[in-house]
Amino acid sequence: MLGYVTLGTNDLPRAAAFYDAIAKVMGVGRMMEFDTFIAWGEMGGAPGIAATKPFDGEKATVGNGTMAALQVDSTDKVKAVYDAAIANGGSDEGEPGPRGDDGFYAGYFRDPDGNKLNVFTMTK
Repeated sequence: MLGYVTLGTNDLPRAAAFYDAIAKVMGVGRMMEFDTFIAWGEMGGAPGIAATKPFDGEKATVGNGTMAALQVDSTDKVKAVYDAAIANGGSDEGEPGPRGDDGFYAGYFRDPDGNKLNVFTMTK
């Protein structure tokens, strides 16, 4: 079972502001915080997400094909999280909308470090 996803950052304060904004829309806050690492979510709840400066001290880079998916409970919340991401330094990778015909509704974006995320809900 997945506990949390960690994404690298080269600017933890900037990442903190970005993830604080989308976590707030999702109804959670910071659950763990250290000098080089912050995690958002709820202990014992759904899997969380974390931003960290790489342990090895090297520059954080984006993994090609790597994406974290954040699940919410409505299409309105998909749009709200996506809008919060864009308003807080994220970039568009696909506006919210249905994908396919199986009830998958998602919006795609990158955080300020270039990490790709999506926010989704199932409508069926």
